[in-house]
Amino acid sequence: MSRLFEPLVLGDLTLPNRILIAPMCQYSARDGSAGDWHLIHLGHLALSGAGLLILEATAVSPEGRISPADLGLYSDDNEAALGRVLDAVRAHSPMPLAVQLSHAGRKGSSRPPWEGGAQIRPDELAGWKTVAPSPIPHLLQEDEPTGLDRAGLDQIRQDFARAARRAARLGLEGIEVHAAHGYLLHQFLSPLANRREDAYGGSLENRMRFPLEVFDAVREAFTPERPVWVRISATDWVSGGWDVEGTIALSLALKARGCAAIHVTSGGVSAAQAIPIGPGYQVPFAQRVRGEVGLPTFAVGLITEPEQAEQIVASGSADAVSLARAMLYDPRWPWHAAAALGASVQAPRQYWRSQPRGFETLFAGAGFGQR
Repeated sequence: MSRLFEPLVLGDLTLPNRILIAPMCQYSARDGSAGDWHLIHLGHLALSGAGLLILEATAVSPEGRISPADLGLYSDDNEAALGRVLDAVRAHSPMPLAVQLSHAGRKGSSRPPWEGGAQIRPDELAGWKTVAPSPIPHLLQEDEPTGLDRAGLDQIRQDFARAARRAARLGLEGIEVHAAHGYLLHQFLSPLANRREDAYGGSLENRMRFPLEVFDAVREAFTPERPVWVRISATDWVSGGWDVEGTIALSLALKARGCAAIHVTSGGVSAAQAIPIGPGYQVPFAQRVRGEVGLPTFAVGLITEPEQAEQIVASGSADAVSLARAMLYDPRWPWHAAAALGASVQAPRQYWRSQPRGFETLFAGAGFGQR
């Protein structure tokens, strides 16, 4: 029996297996609204047999976008456009769908990666003035962001709550709050980006305050029985930055507030980061959070092989694996993992006849004797 293909319970949501599709920015929206690309992209990933599909970082306000082409959930038009995509996907796939709500903070107003990813300055076409905990740019050559005042903090909390209510109306089965990869909530956590001298800066307790307030706002606004969890960078990979001890403290505080899981990644807040990249290099962080906090954890980072994923789950290092680039390269990764591990997956009946000989149980519910 494969542990990777056992169900996973998150609150009242039961996932059919422990393979998650991680949020992956597509930089293909128009004024925050999903279009045909999202229908194609999400549609084929929803046929993959994974246990959960998490939509890309979805901005809670126009200035919260990473780029002008980012997906958003801050307007009626955004909600309607995403609803059309989700309706089409759900018509052909039972896979649970969640959304990652995000605010880019000082890393906003940037070009898509295939255009170099550089910041678009506020005086350039399509650019805007970014905001941050403190007026410190992400890169020295970038425009200085506006340090958020109390009114700005209140507005962002409200933006997250409004986006959560939109997610509830769309019937999304879960929400991931993005507090990783150097975006706004991570900026509040890291001493490298947060130099405030008020109740939102300085001590660990103060730096955690705003991300926790945002979580509370989202949790209150979303469907009560559906899970809300958080993605956290476990370390900045920079001396004097956010670290694993802070991650444990934050995770314990989130657990007390009803957080369903912790999605454990790392880095993103500083160009000085020194990351020792290798297969499964972030898994030990997920293992430590799981062991010391007692919440389900999702492991991510160069997890590419079925046997590797199975070992992570079976050993108790994490409760699920979260795949991104591996899923883009092979959108049928869960099919192939099931074949390798002697398990089965849900697949559309139109594809049942692709089942290889000798794997008659690979597709759950598949018939036999097909012409």
